[in-house]
Amino acid sequence: MTMLFADTDQGRSFAKDPAVVKLNGVYYMYYTMAPPVSDKSNTGWGIGRGIGIARSGNLLDWEKISEIMPEQDCERNGICAPGAIVLGGKVHLFYQTYGNEAKDAICHAVSGDGVHFVKDDSNPVFSPTGEWNNGRAIDADVIVWDGRLFMYFATRDPKGKIQMQGVAIAELDSGFGRGAWKQACDESILKPELPWEQECIEAAAVCEREGKLFMFYGGAYNNCPQQIGCAVSEDGIHWTRLSDEPFLPNGEPGSWNESESGHPFLFKDEDARTYLFYQGNNDMGRSWYLSMTEIGWKDGLPYVMQGNAE
Repeated sequence: MTMLFADTDQGRSFAKDPAVVKLNGVYYMYYTMAPPVSDKSNTGWGIGRGIGIARSGNLLDWEKISEIMPEQDCERNGICAPGAIVLGGKVHLFYQTYGNEAKDAICHAVSGDGVHFVKDDSNPVFSPTGEWNNGRAIDADVIVWDGRLFMYFATRDPKGKIQMQGVAIAELDSGFGRGAWKQACDESILKPELPWEQECIEAAAVCEREGKLFMFYGGAYNNCPQQIGCAVSEDGIHWTRLSDEPFLPNGEPGSWNESESGHPFLFKDEDARTYLFYQGNNDMGRSWYLSMTEIGWKDGLPYVMQGNAE
C-alpha cells in the first residue's frame, strides 16, 4: 500500500517538504502548502504560502487540521519547508522564509500541542556567513547529537548556482533563537559531485543509528529529477556517501513519482522503526504528493523495505 497525501484546499493536489513527529500518541505532519488562489497562474510558489498541519493515528491516513501562516515581517513573502523535533514535550519547528532569494533564512517556533505555535521574536534565527556561501539558509533539519542540537541546512555558493549542505550547532538550553547558533565549520559538509546530483544537494534528513548519523538528502533540483541519496558520519560534520547511486530513485514512467522522489524526512518512531517521508509527482510539479516508505537496517546500513516504495 502506497501512502499518498496532498492538500487540495487551493484547487489542486499539492503538499511538499514533509516533517513528521509523534506527540502524546498522535502523529503530526508539517508540510509546504500550495500558493493561494489569488496567484492567478496557480503554478508557481506565489506570495503568502504557508505550512499545513496534518494528523494521523497510523502514519498512513492523514487529515489536514490546521495551517501556520506568515505573520512576522521577515515572513511577508511566505514560509515553507518545515523541519520538526520534539524536545521536552514540545514541538520545535524550524522553517524557512521564502521569496527573498539569498536573504532567505531559518525561523523557529514552539508548540505544546503540535498545532498552535508561538514564533520566536528573534526570527529569523539563522543564516550562514563566510565566503563559501551566499548567505541563504533553507530546508532545516535538526537532531540531538553529542549533547547539542545540530541543524542541517541548504545554502548556495557565492554565485547562487550550486546548492549544498551546511551545519550549525546550538546548546540544548539556548532557546534556539538568534545568536544561539554557531556554524560547525567554514565550508560545505556535502556538495554535489555525482552525475545524478547535478547542481544540488538539499533537504538533509538525519537520524542516529548505532552511534552513527545517516543523512538522507535530495540530489538535483526539483524534477530534474530529484532523487534521494544517503551518507554516513561519525561526528555529524564529515560525511561519506553510501553509494554512487541514489538510495531512492524517481519512479518508472507512468508511476506517481515519475518526475522525482525528493525532499526526504526521516521519522524514527518510539519502537525505533524508521520511515522515510518524501515528495513526488508525475507532471513536472503541477501537482505534489507526499509518500512514505519504511526503512530497514542490515549490518548497520539502511535499505528500502521490499514492497514499500512503488
